[in-house]
Amino acid sequence: MKLLSPDPGLLIWTLLAFLVVFYILKTMAWPAIIKGLKEREQNIGEAIATAERVKGEMAALKNENEVMMAQAREERSQLMKETREQTQKMISDAKEKAKVEYDRIVAEAQLAINQQKNAALTDVKNQVGALVIEVSEKILRRELSNKSEQEKYINELAEVVKLN
Repeated sequence: MKLLSPDPGLLIWTLLAFLVVFYILKTMAWPAIIKGLKEREQNIGEAIATAERVKGEMAALKNENEVMMAQAREERSQLMKETREQTQKMISDAKEKAKVEYDRIVAEAQLAINQQKNAALTDVKNQVGALVIEVSEKILRRELSNKSEQEKYINELAEVVKLN
């Protein structure tokens, strides 16, 4: 039962030891502990402030990134539109050049056909003229005596040649 009712001397020595330890802790340990806690609180506050600042910067960067993405999409859309327009222009220019070339080739072909036709007509006329001369020569040899019949026959031949 001695444990339940302590001796008053022990109680005083225990209280004195407690007060000495309390004084030593108060003068040496607690200021260091409080200083460490304040530093930790300050570091945590700075870390929170830095995190908030970084969070704000990240939001700003995200907004800037979205703006840049929108601009890039718009530029891409504009480039695609310009490319389509240039493609259509190139196609229409090529079609126009092909039509001009086609018209030129057709005109040259018509000109060549007309030239060949005229050359053929000239050749035919020359051959007809040569035949008329040959026939006339034969007629003249055959009927040198009957001049009126000869003229009549030549005129008939000339009429037939003019009709062709």
